[in-house]
Amino acid sequence: MIAGLNHRPATPNPERPPLRFRLLGQLAAETGHGPLALGSLKQRAVLAALLGHPNTLLSTDLLTEAVWEDEPPRSARKNLQVYVSGLRGALGAARLVHRPGGYELHVADEELDTLRFAALVRSGREAAARQDDEQAGRLLGEALRLWAGPPLPELRHSSALRAVAERLTARYLAAVEDWAEVELRLGHAGRVAGALTDLTDRHPLRERLQAVHLLALHRAGRRAEALAAFAQLRQQLSRELGLSPGPELEACHRELLADRPTPPPPRAAARSGRTVLPPDTTAFTGREQQAAELVRAARRAERPVVLTGPIGVGKTALAIRAAHALRDDFPDGRLFIHLRDATGRAREPRAVAADLARLLATDTADPLQTWREWLAEHRALVVLDGASDDHTTHALLPPPGPAVALVTGRTPLPGLGATHRTDLAPFTLPEALALLSLLVGTHRVDAAPTAAERIVTACGLLPAAVRLAGYKLAALRHLPLDEFADRLADPHRALDELAVGETRLRDRLDTQWHALTPDQRTTLTHLTRHPWTPTFDLTHARHALDLPPAPALAALEHLILAGVLLCPTEEAPAHTAHYSLPRLTHLHAHLQRPASDRP
Repeated sequence: MIAGLNHRPATPNPERPPLRFRLLGQLAAETGHGPLALGSLKQRAVLAALLGHPNTLLSTDLLTEAVWEDEPPRSARKNLQVYVSGLRGALGAARLVHRPGGYELHVADEELDTLRFAALVRSGREAAARQDDEQAGRLLGEALRLWAGPPLPELRHSSALRAVAERLTARYLAAVEDWAEVELRLGHAGRVAGALTDLTDRHPLRERLQAVHLLALHRAGRRAEALAAFAQLRQQLSRELGLSPGPELEACHRELLADRPTPPPPRAAARSGRTVLPPDTTAFTGREQQAAELVRAARRAERPVVLTGPIGVGKTALAIRAAHALRDDFPDGRLFIHLRDATGRAREPRAVAADLARLLATDTADPLQTWREWLAEHRALVVLDGASDDHTTHALLPPPGPAVALVTGRTPLPGLGATHRTDLAPFTLPEALALLSLLVGTHRVDAAPTAAERIVTACGLLPAAVRLAGYKLAALRHLPLDEFADRLADPHRALDELAVGETRLRDRLDTQWHALTPDQRTTLTHLTRHPWTPTFDLTHARHALDLPPAPALAALEHLILAGVLLCPTEEAPAHTAHYSLPRLTHLHAHLQRPASDRP
């Protein structure tokens, strides 16, 4: 199904009547004259699906699934047209348009609560990044006041609409956590403790939420209550997931045991000897050889160490593991900088510059120059995670001197002049099964080995996808592995299943797709005309692309340079070389084709 083609923001149109739509709670729409009648349950389901992906072409397949799940009637297409006609009558024909492959609902930012919510949260996070906590708390609080209860409570009969509701809930909880951390820094512990009590009861396994609540209780003078809540949470994590508390919760526990409420942490973090790294994951397996090679390369590097590979292959986790192992080699600090956001989009340069200013505890007008001057004098390791192009990355690299950069990226980044380069490939089958066992329990994998193999194979042996599958199965302990394997085998469902909270593999694949040129997209979709295979050669590509050898080879090399297609690791003539397109990239590209063009 196609759920995210050609998204573009809408602007107010004087020809359309002003409306206000609500998804953050029960579905509703109203004008200045009062609420609108939205029709039958099925008609409201169509509207909810369209509002869940505003200003985006939504395929008729997805709309059909939203209304009827897996049992559409033979008249589904005609019925869908009736519901769309009813919505046009209620909302205005110019607002809901038909385009090849589906329908698109035009909504301005101020007309839909989820768009207003996203804008306020984004502004609040930007304010927090520039250390304006008063402004951040005001903006995040304004966003949270848009929440009117769990989204779409009356419309969760289909997986498509449940996915919309779950995504919105996860974004709300993340915003609550951001707001709570800002309010703690402002010294409002009592306010945070009271606001989070009900949420922590409803979301007991969300560790960041639990951590900030425990800190708020402690700093509000309720230490005994915080200790009891931690003990209960630790038992619940062990009983339901077989896990220990994560680093955030353990840090909270240490503060509780010390009985000395720590002051709000300083926003500026990186001076000499300080480490600003994400925690090393405990669920790490495989990659021991590559990690050792990265550590050795960083110790002797004079130029950047580069780690590349496709989406989901585990570049960030490996870079973090290597950086933690290099603690004694870089006494002046190990610093981590995100060059992409959570969905995989390249971050704005000013946001990265704000990170540099925070790391250096400076408000200089030129944080980039201060950054390079600091690195020139310190033995520090800099992890630049998610580099998208050589030019932007060059500006952040340390000058010749004691500091070393470890750069990760999807594309080969040939212009960086790397001292050492590691091209990361997907897991082997045993490595993928080992990770799944670590996450869901060896007993479940051993009890259903064929289903476990189907799951990791459907994940394309990508660590990120296996990890998402494992997290979901760990939480849904009742779900048989063979049933989940069947879900992943369904091409219309697989990408939606690989999602936990706000982390969705589809978002990263969408971002990769939109970063390609039109010619690269055409090449990629043509390669999906045939069923996925682990590797293919130039002859296969020529038939799929309908091109002579030289243009076909050039098209493949353009995809290699875009970080989409994996090339051979050894030298090989063009006519014998074997290429690899990750299974989930193949599936995502296949779903971008019009339904009429799919086999």
